[in-house]
Amino acid sequence: MTRWLSDDEQRHWRAWLASSRLLNDRLSRELSERHGLTLADYEILVHLSEAPERRLRMSDLAEATRASRSRLSHQVDRMERAGLVERMPCQDDRRGWFAALTDRGWETIVAAAPDHVEGVRQHLLDVLTPAEFTTLGDACAKVVAAIEDDETDQEAGGRPSAGARDGGRASL
Repeated sequence: MTRWLSDDEQRHWRAWLASSRLLNDRLSRELSERHGLTLADYEILVHLSEAPERRLRMSDLAEATRASRSRLSHQVDRMERAGLVERMPCQDDRRGWFAALTDRGWETIVAAAPDHVEGVRQHLLDVLTPAEFTTLGDACAKVVAAIEDDETDQEAGGRPSAGARDGGRASL
């Protein structure tokens, strides 16, 4: 039997959906207007800038960004055309490829990072108290862990639980 959301749960769920979409849209728009980047571009540049030799195997980058390999490949193609990254063959595995940050990519992340951090502060951190932000971070980490555990269980042969509609109010 489906456990439908109460009115309060529905209100909080919809507030979270709206806030996460609006925040991502605002941060992406700011990066685009100021630096010609999408939020996905920025995330890739961050991961590469933090990696040893400023490069990661494409499979590791896909995992880090939680993107499918196909989606990441298309994103890296666009970024490569823009001169931000380059693909390099993996010497240890002929089938493997690295995504590597170019000098232009490094310059771009160095220029964009202060603006992005200011946007995060303005649109999220400054809106919440430090305690609220800590609670939000802890709650989000808990959700991520539960979903990752569920995905691990499914990969090991488990099945996702199936809910049935029983006339309750559907959630967005």
